[in-house]
Amino acid sequence: MALSAHSSISEWLDDPEGSDLLKGLLAQAGTSADSLAPVRALPLQQLVSLSQGKLPQSTIDDLVAQVNDGAQPDETTSGAWQEAITPGRFDGQTVIVTGAASGIGRAVASRVAREGGRVVAVDVSADRLADLETTLPDSGLVTVVGDITDPSSVEAIVDAAGGRIDALANVAGINDDFSPLHETTDAIWEKIIAVNLTGTFNITRAVLPAMIDAKRGSVVNIASEAGLRGNASGNAYTVSKHGVVGLTKSAAFMYGPAGVRINAVAPGGVATNIPFPPNMSEAGTARLRPFQAQIPTVASAEQLAASITFLLSDDGVNINGAVLASDGGWSIQ
Repeated sequence: MALSAHSSISEWLDDPEGSDLLKGLLAQAGTSADSLAPVRALPLQQLVSLSQGKLPQSTIDDLVAQVNDGAQPDETTSGAWQEAITPGRFDGQTVIVTGAASGIGRAVASRVAREGGRVVAVDVSADRLADLETTLPDSGLVTVVGDITDPSSVEAIVDAAGGRIDALANVAGINDDFSPLHETTDAIWEKIIAVNLTGTFNITRAVLPAMIDAKRGSVVNIASEAGLRGNASGNAYTVSKHGVVGLTKSAAFMYGPAGVRINAVAPGGVATNIPFPPNMSEAGTARLRPFQAQIPTVASAEQLAASITFLLSDDGVNINGAVLASDGGWSIQ
């Protein structure tokens, strides 16, 4: 089977020639194949985003050309998961996506737009939103530079959506510093709770009236593996994501009879650029390290988008109040 950029890292490492080429590349970067253990199931292409700019696309293209003697491989022969767009799944719908300029949010916004939806893409970064626009020409994408912790931004988001809001993906979120409770500062606590929990509350509360009036709507909140267990992150982040789970279940119960479905997706390890604050807690990091080492696999943002858009769309018609662990099986350990 010919190797391609969409072949999994595992397939590359299992192929004698592909393995030599990939290991050579890693050696030049001062690392080894062992560093790829958590991401072996991902396509080789994913290394570009994982490297956060250190590995250019041209390097992957060169690697593929070398292993195929310059020939173009048939991408359909790859065993790695590949995104499959469902044309028209969001036709006629307006979908708000927060945290839309990068990572999971960007993947969700892109998929909804390519499946026919009118996306209101929200983020604090104007530059990254502008870059998203360039990737989705003629899609009707609407961008809003805003902060979901700010009531005026929330009002602007709802105004940009117009009178109809069919769905909301609450993706915006930030990490904590892995600090245990006795080390957690007021600043870390207040910032994490404000963005991850209060921000989710703010925008959800704002869109519900339109959904209730329409007697239909779908909200998908991004929780986390840290919303299901206590050994995945620091105190503030863990509390915030447990709060998102509670918000999801309460709202699903309250608004289900009104035709509004509210669910959550709990990611495990994901290859995104969600920022960590400086000065990570040494004590918290040491305590968490052996448990984080048990993460079975790291997913791509596009794989998470597949789970999120399923619940967001009418395909999730009979699902309300669910917390979908999209974590590669981490939650069953």
